[in-house]
Amino acid sequence: MKRRSLLQGVGAGATALALPARLRAASATTLRFTPQQDLVTLDPILTTGYITRNHAYMVFDTLYGMDGNYRATPQMVDGHRIEEDGRRWDLTLRDGLFWHDGEPVLARDCVASLQRWGKRDVFGASLMAVVDELSAPDDKTIRFRLKKPFPLLPIALGKASVPVCAMMPERLARTDPFKPVPEIIGSGPFRFKADERVAGSLNVYTKFEKYVPRRDGALSWTSGPKVVHYDRVEWRSIPDSGTATAALLSGEQDWQEYAYHDQLPLLKRARNVTTRVLDPTGFVTMLRLNHLHPPFDNPEIRRALWGAFSQSDCMQAIVGVDDPALFHVPLGFFCPGTPMGSEAGLDVLKGPREIEKARQAIRDAGYKGEKVVIMAGNNTAAGMALGSVAVDVLTRVGMNVEIYAVEFNAMLQRRNRRDRPEDGGWSGFVTTWSGTDWLNPAVHMALRADGSYAGWSVDERINGLRDAWFDAPDEAAQAAICRDIQLQAMRSVPYVPLGQYMQPTAYRNGITGVLDGFATFWNVRPA
Repeated sequence: MKRRSLLQGVGAGATALALPARLRAASATTLRFTPQQDLVTLDPILTTGYITRNHAYMVFDTLYGMDGNYRATPQMVDGHRIEEDGRRWDLTLRDGLFWHDGEPVLARDCVASLQRWGKRDVFGASLMAVVDELSAPDDKTIRFRLKKPFPLLPIALGKASVPVCAMMPERLARTDPFKPVPEIIGSGPFRFKADERVAGSLNVYTKFEKYVPRRDGALSWTSGPKVVHYDRVEWRSIPDSGTATAALLSGEQDWQEYAYHDQLPLLKRARNVTTRVLDPTGFVTMLRLNHLHPPFDNPEIRRALWGAFSQSDCMQAIVGVDDPALFHVPLGFFCPGTPMGSEAGLDVLKGPREIEKARQAIRDAGYKGEKVVIMAGNNTAAGMALGSVAVDVLTRVGMNVEIYAVEFNAMLQRRNRRDRPEDGGWSGFVTTWSGTDWLNPAVHMALRADGSYAGWSVDERINGLRDAWFDAPDEAAQAAICRDIQLQAMRSVPYVPLGQYMQPTAYRNGITGVLDGFATFWNVRPA
């Protein structure tokens, strides 16, 4: 993918940042942040985009948080009580919770929020499937009556994977879960300043003075006390990577969410900039295949791709070849280095690629030259790198391929279409996920093989194993089930994993307190 040079970016940066004086004015307590892409969707229930998740954690709060060991910790709740052999949970809200409009947070607000979220989230849907009653017997108590025990309830409500289980006032939470809420009102540590938003350029957040951080818990990921030290945070979108890096180096910006891999050497040489990987789970990548239409409705053709794709080539296209520590292969169907990750069945991904053998297998399986449309987001370096590799590999194995490269959110719109590729549909798309979204079957949207996720794969064995995972007695039994899921996924091929890479962030040494996980804005303070 062609990018402007850094020197060109410096000139462009002056133009990109030349906004009215009232927007450029920054006090000592303003943090200037460059997000990885523009914030398009404000409602956290409507999208799996990480930019919206990061926005959500500023504005909204969650009943539980998640620490660096992927465990649930109380956040909005003071605690919970479990009765009736695990079939009744009473969650008690802690004192001092207010919405940004000044109203107190009530249990019925949270009940409505949970119901809306449960209609969109895969983990939430699994929880709601065993709920007999979800109610608010009083203003402080959220009650779950369950058909059977569900010990994972706290992590379902506190997971950092998308979509976030964000709490909002009942009047907003009653909004159709497939339509955006009319206002962005939460109870989190920052207010969203809708009146200062410049679509495509600027989003502003200010400290919520009535926010009361919890008093206990270790600061880790989204757990612990959320203490805010900046009065104002400005997210300024700078689409060109060279311009964004130049703005950080010059001091126009304080923090750049993604330190682009091709500019890491420059950033690492800068004495006033820190580069760091916040999330050890990194990003896991895939080529999602459309099971509805030829050629990938044919499982033999899907399986023939195992011998064609080199995960190392895919990862080097993103991070380069200078620092192999920034990527990991082989990648299976769960995040490497986490309890459910394994290399079961992945031998086919190792060793030299066999393009001619794959080409012959595809011909033998009955490929008839059907058009193959591969979609990629052209506003992300990873998207374009993976899209280019995918198109090259599929062309080399004899397929009639074209790439559809558009802005990521536009790609998501086409992704929902079930039409044939030649009629405006698609055959495959490349994308990245946070490793936390592949931690286990509960959060793993792309492994829900019931036809509900774009690509529309159906695999009853995977579905049965997923159900069994929820009932497994311990982590060892869960891990064994995940190995079986991975073996089955290698046979049915809902998607082709393309590798895992680490994504550093970069910030000026004038700030400190940046927490591990992803871009969160509590605890961050001037150095």
